[in-house]
Amino acid sequence: MFHIILVCPEIPANTGNIIRLVANTGCTLHLVKPLGFQLDDKRLKRAGLDYHEWADLKIHDSLAEAIDSTGAGKDRCFALSSKGQRHIGEIEFQAGDCFIFGRETAGLRAEDWDIIGKERAVRLPMFTTGRSLNLANSVSITVYEAWRQIDYQGGV
Repeated sequence: MFHIILVCPEIPANTGNIIRLVANTGCTLHLVKPLGFQLDDKRLKRAGLDYHEWADLKIHDSLAEAIDSTGAGKDRCFALSSKGQRHIGEIEFQAGDCFIFGRETAGLRAEDWDIIGKERAVRLPMFTTGRSLNLANSVSITVYEAWRQIDYQGGV
């Protein structure tokens, strides 16, 4: 399916919701350290309900390591950012694609962009009066748009 990379996530409830999403969509979740919480955090577990055991979750020491582990190749990695010049509807997604998301409070760092490349930035459309969407919502929108494009492969 798809790979979701969260770079240094800070809010346990967001990650818990994303764990629930990946368990229900067949995606793999990659978390890049440092994490802003412990994996046994009660807020993370509460948001993920009992889906943790069905989620494919991997922990990485660096963004480069996480990207390498997906096998997607740099040309199939997309960084979701309000800085993206292309919007999500302009991309033709494929099974195995990788979606990269930055910190809830600060997004991706300059060194992350050096690895990804600014040309890989994709944005979710929203009104100009908004600054950003919630991380878990952004991941969900992205996964379901990509999954829709491949005709919900593997879903019922």
